[in-house]
Amino acid sequence: MDEDFRKLSKLFRAVKSVLRVPDLDPKYKIAVFASKQDHCLVDLLHAWQDGRLPVEITCVISNHERGPNTHVSRFLQRHGIPYHVLHTTKGNKREGEILKLVENTDFLVLARYMQILSGKFLESYGKDIINIHHGLLPSFKGGNPSKQAFDAGVKLIGATSHFVTEELDSGAIIEQMVERVSHRDNLLSFVQKSENLEKQCLSKAIKSYCELRVLPYEGTKTVVF
Repeated sequence: MDEDFRKLSKLFRAVKSVLRVPDLDPKYKIAVFASKQDHCLVDLLHAWQDGRLPVEITCVISNHERGPNTHVSRFLQRHGIPYHVLHTTKGNKREGEILKLVENTDFLVLARYMQILSGKFLESYGKDIINIHHGLLPSFKGGNPSKQAFDAGVKLIGATSHFVTEELDSGAIIEQMVERVSHRDNLLSFVQKSENLEKQCLSKAIKSYCELRVLPYEGTKTVVF
């Protein structure tokens, strides 16, 4: 087996190989970031609770308050998961405080976190960050992609999970999912279909990543097997 791996590493110029046995190895420690919308966050929390994701959620970080009687707050309190609210402004993204909160994590998940992380933050953190974009990249980058897609009269809408880079919505794509739409749909149904896709797409991307089935190459591409 060692000889076979040496041949493969030489063939593909691999610099390292990693082997994990999910049932035996420690779970990945992650922090989940979310803004006002809850659907991706709630889905991840329930997937974690059900044992469908091999992760340990160390904390949830948000730039929005959630009342003590909300579903998310009660869930986090019941399971002892810290919830940190860091209000941000255009001039202060609180990135120094965030780095301290996530220093012991293996990777980060942006579950509809509507803030742009700076290149300095990405360099300081130095590990992978997975984002969910509510659009079918590389089309409809930036804000309000559902409205962009609706206004363009598309026949397919989608969601994209990708690695975070300094350039907005341009990191290597891990997973994409699509659903057909038509002239019968309105903007509200576009958004509802998109949110359902986002939950599935993000969860699948995290699972693939944790199972070491995502191989980035050439900077902007991945092999997922």
